[in-house]
Amino acid sequence: MFRHPLHGLAGAVVFGAVLTSTWSTALMSQQAQPRSSVRANPLLTKSPLPFEAPPFDRIQDGDFAPAFEAGMTRQLEEIAAIAENPAAPTFENTLVALEKSGQLLRRVGLVFNGLASANTNPALQKIQQAVAPKLAAQEDAIFLNPKLFKRVEAIYAGRGELRLDAESSRLVEYYYRRFVRAGARLSDPDKIKLRALNEQDASLSARYISLLLAAAKNAALVVDSAAELAGLSNDELEAAALAAKSRELGGKWLIPLVNTTQQPILPSLENRATREGLFRASWTRTERGDANDTRQIIATLAELRARKAALLGYPNYAAWVLEDQMAKTPAAVGQFLERLIPPATARARDEARDIQALIDQQRGGFALEPWDWDFYAEQVRKARYDLDGAALMPYFELDRVLRDGVFYAAHGLYGLTFKERHDIPVYHKDVRVFEVFDRDGTSMALFYGDFFARDNKNGGAWMDNFVIQSTLLGSRPVIYNVTNFATPAPGQPALISLDDVMTMFHEFGHALHGLFADQRYPSLSGTNVARDFVELPSQINEHWALEPAVLAHYAVHHKTGAPMPQALADRIRKAATFNQGYSLTEILAAAELDMRWHSLAPGLPEQAANAFEAAALASSKLGLPQVPPRYRSSYFLHIWANNYAAGYYAYLWAEMLDNDAFAWFTEHGGLTRANGDRFRQMILSRGNAGDYATLYRDFRGQDPSIEPMLNRRGIGRQ
Repeated sequence: MFRHPLHGLAGAVVFGAVLTSTWSTALMSQQAQPRSSVRANPLLTKSPLPFEAPPFDRIQDGDFAPAFEAGMTRQLEEIAAIAENPAAPTFENTLVALEKSGQLLRRVGLVFNGLASANTNPALQKIQQAVAPKLAAQEDAIFLNPKLFKRVEAIYAGRGELRLDAESSRLVEYYYRRFVRAGARLSDPDKIKLRALNEQDASLSARYISLLLAAAKNAALVVDSAAELAGLSNDELEAAALAAKSRELGGKWLIPLVNTTQQPILPSLENRATREGLFRASWTRTERGDANDTRQIIATLAELRARKAALLGYPNYAAWVLEDQMAKTPAAVGQFLERLIPPATARARDEARDIQALIDQQRGGFALEPWDWDFYAEQVRKARYDLDGAALMPYFELDRVLRDGVFYAAHGLYGLTFKERHDIPVYHKDVRVFEVFDRDGTSMALFYGDFFARDNKNGGAWMDNFVIQSTLLGSRPVIYNVTNFATPAPGQPALISLDDVMTMFHEFGHALHGLFADQRYPSLSGTNVARDFVELPSQINEHWALEPAVLAHYAVHHKTGAPMPQALADRIRKAATFNQGYSLTEILAAAELDMRWHSLAPGLPEQAANAFEAAALASSKLGLPQVPPRYRSSYFLHIWANNYAAGYYAYLWAEMLDNDAFAWFTEHGGLTRANGDRFRQMILSRGNAGDYATLYRDFRGQDPSIEPMLNRRGIGRQ
């Protein structure tokens, strides 16, 4: 997943309801703290470290509140100077000036965003909730400023006479559309209404993040005996015991939840009651009627967003969101999903019958339930392909996958090399930093990897920036990947699953998109692109994980040093289409829930979350009882706080793009430097340089086809 930290102005760090980490009200307690007369706030000046990397060794929690206040104040002063400029509006004195504004606020926000997502604590959560409505108001103060919009509008109207280069022309269009979509044409009374809606959305989204984190922590499965966890390895049992001990639950075992509905250890758990307990803990984590229940918040958010869309002249929130995406309209998304639902659910039903047959063969005496699927599907896979997921893990040691897999593929395609830095401060001891060198040996970026799960880390996996590339600002990229892999027991190697391997390649694909950014203007730089385009670089990078030359380079037994046997590697590839009906259906169900919530018409009463969810899945024919959605509405962080509202379909849309684009690689020789350089030049380095369909067509030579996606999943032609 890509977490988009900035929305709108390059200088305006606006973490609102549609952005990365959203926050909610009042900084009074932090502001009241006395400031040291000796110690300088390190956030208020550019970092002296290489690439302006954050000086985490000097940053304290108490630095953020005054830094946010200073950043917001300075940016508003800069905006006022642009809007009140007596000179006629020009590209330089208006749009370039906007790109240069807010640098302090952006710096503070990017650093805070990283910590609040990956290493939070009560103090940061309090700040997170405090500053959200202030930043939403900050955005409105800029984009609803009539004098500023008048200048932007004048430049847009005269753009044909400006003789701008392509990127500058794109910036003119970007700002004009951004102002209009933000409500710049509204009447003054309607602007007041919009400001209130934006602040409410920001506050609720921030509150949602805190509740979800607490709910997931509290819902962790705790058992009294190792027998209840039969099927887990000794290392996994030791890790579970240590996790319990860390919460002062000595003599017990604890299994923390990941962000998805299904949990990664379910394929191994032999005890059916434990499987059910773990599944139900996940399924109900935010629906327990306690202080962390999120159902009221999401219903209110959906209603607020519908009202905002109506105020801006759109039939629903999805129509507003999709206008500047590659798909363009909810109808286009609906048609796309409708093509996938019948073959996906048909295959899922076939898979369910196969699993039920195995249960019956073993005289299980029960009907297949969601908590049984992964356990028995793994047995079907073993029988059909002689492939055991647990037996693969000794070949996937994290450091080797990173260096000899992820980095190796990046070198083969793009000529990149990596050197670990131990002199760059980090925010947690598990974080690692690498300097990235381009194909000519030039130092080009820093890359941080934060791979292990923690209770104070958001679930899932993502990429983001600490510093965004811009030749205008003279900044080079500082990028991080965050995952939530199981922490190994002390002294044990970090062995990961095949799914985890794919996650590493996926998130590094996002990193490559940021590393290769080559834009003048930060608003258009790197991953600042449409949601349904931003997943193309990440998902195409997954293909290289199983490329024979790459797999052979990193898949080495951690104890013996023996390479993975060729027969085993072949079975992995043959099994790639296994369980794809389930996999696609769970994602489609989540995408459908997202679209239904954000297609609500304004004026409707708030929806009862559970009833709404059940009705949405039933009417879309995705309500398969054994195949739950990948995320339930109540713990769907992507859409309520991570800028994927009406955008979760983007993973599937980008899957269409990545499989079609990978077909081009296959047709032209696969993993070669020439092919990598072409993809870098035409996609990875372009940022928001132009129309996405045109960018893709220029690379591929044709519009994307859905057939390679269906074929790769083994679903076939539909």
